[in-house]
Amino acid sequence: MKVIQKQRNSKMCAICGLDNRYGVRAPFYSMEDGSVASLFSYREEHQSYPGRVHGGLIVAMLDEMGLRALWAKEGGEKTYGVTISLETKYRKPVPYGVPLIGRGKIVKETGNFVTAECVITDEAHTVLANAVIRYLKLTPQQIQAGVNEHEEMCYLIEDGVTEIGLPA
Repeated sequence: MKVIQKQRNSKMCAICGLDNRYGVRAPFYSMEDGSVASLFSYREEHQSYPGRVHGGLIVAMLDEMGLRALWAKEGGEKTYGVTISLETKYRKPVPYGVPLIGRGKIVKETGNFVTAECVITDEAHTVLANAVIRYLKLTPQQIQAGVNEHEEMCYLIEDGVTEIGLPA
């Protein structure tokens, strides 16, 4: 599936922050079908039990993909929001040190709310974890007064990815 646009990375986010040495540093891509995708790997420092990623970091990735799915649908970082509910199902252990694929899409949107469905799979597209997430739309100023989102979301590093092998 074709990549339409690479999304920005932040400085310190636990999932996309490029300056966070303990973060996942995941890239995100707006896809031609309006979804978002990520090609990423967790590292050993993200473990809970040996060989398995901590459930909190799994759910954090799913949560990140949900709002980024709205950005993919809109064609840019126009709408922000905060998570109001998140239902996660852990299907199989999520390993670290291997390539993983994340995908999210918006399934419902109203004036103030957005619902996304997100999934993490291995390269064979086996579902490892999935979630349904609801967000309350807010401006950056409503989320935290004094935060300059352009300062935090400062990285746009093109990496040449133009297509991602995703099931339809």
